Amino acid sequence: MHVYDTITAALSDLDHRGYTLDFNLTAVGLECKQINLFLRPEEFEIEEVYRFEGMTDPADSSVVYAISSNNGNLKGVLVDGYGVYAENVSPELLNKLKIHQG
Repeated sequence: MHVYDTITAALSDLDHRGYTLDFNLTAVGLECKQINLFLRPEEFEIEEVYRFEGMTDPADSSVVYAISSNNGNLKGVLVDGYGVYAENVSPELLNKLKIHQG
């Protein structure tokens, strides 16, 4: 696992390692508008997770997920705030993300 000081450094390195797509969280899966793709929880894997704390406010914390999918041999990233998704996503998606919180 790599260690990064900033989100920018993590995203740059992940991009160099082939995680080139940008995923967005939806209520039931991940969406990639770049290529008009939608992935359900069973269609992707979380390979790496990096957490970043806000310097002055812990509420400004974020997490970067390195995502892969055999659906087209795709790799990309999801950037999200801590806990932001908890009440807005399906139980299946929440469980997938929580597995990698610990």
